[in-house]
Amino acid sequence: MWSTNTLWFEMAIVSIIFLLGNIFMGHFEERSPNWRKLVKYLVTVCIIVAISIFAGRTYAFILFGLAFIPVIYAHGILLPKKGINGWTGEPKSKYYEFRGWDKIFFK
Repeated sequence: MWSTNTLWFEMAIVSIIFLLGNIFMGHFEERSPNWRKLVKYLVTVCIIVAISIFAGRTYAFILFGLAFIPVIYAHGILLPKKGINGWTGEPKSKYYEFRGWDKIFFK
């Protein structure tokens, strides 16, 4: 009945990771437009599925895993160097300045 030997498995894994990312780290993208978040998700799913089709599931998940290296670097090294908490994004004024977002929210 259940089979993990389909492309739906890859799509489910990518979707679950995006879901968890939005729940726990979504506050880092609060000012990003929704269309950009949707396009990011769709492009990621398409790339992972295409690699899975043409190179195999192992290579697809290796690439997906390697995509976390810049995220870990940004949240673990880059943001703390700028005086921003890599988990909470506080202080918000510094984070907004770092992203180049309008800080009218703080006035």
